[in-house]
Amino acid sequence: MKLEKLQKDHYYHIYNRGINGDLIFKSNENKNYFLKLINKYLSNKVSILAYCLMDNHYHIAIQVIEEEKIVTQSISNLFNAYAKAFNKMHHRTGSLFEKHFRRIKIGDTNYLRNLIIYINTNPESHGITREFKTYKYSSYQTTISIENSTDSVPIAKEEVINLFENQGNFEYLHEQKRSLGHDNLNWDS
Repeated sequence: MKLEKLQKDHYYHIYNRGINGDLIFKSNENKNYFLKLINKYLSNKVSILAYCLMDNHYHIAIQVIEEEKIVTQSISNLFNAYAKAFNKMHHRTGSLFEKHFRRIKIGDTNYLRNLIIYINTNPESHGITREFKTYKYSSYQTTISIENSTDSVPIAKEEVINLFENQGNFEYLHEQKRSLGHDNLNWDS
């Protein structure tokens, strides 16, 4: 299977899960460290539109702002650094993630909006929390927050809100997901 190239100025859904569906985050400490590595390796190479860390998988929506080779290497470095630290901390060896990180090129604005909603509401959809808005390891709170937190992943808030026209629509469409389901959100209706 040939992997999608990460072309500059294009949007992508980056995701993966633990090998055999195993946990890739066993603690909040693991998740916090992963977020720090995102800052370290991806700052100034991609714009992050949304992210969510679950116990056995993650999702990240990005726009590539650097050249393909630089971004691909940086993402690989992020996952390699995390896997080495995780393995050391949990006294394990071998692969942590399934194959290469998966990536889907996003060519449609409506699809991108729905992806952001999907990522932000993922913890509620999987039954991890009853309220996706309060889940600490997704980008939802950072996106709607007035202040920029120095300890969170830098979200391209203005760009995300503009995709939804305004913050009210951003919040409204996330709420609508609850009653309509992931696949039934239609921006034009």
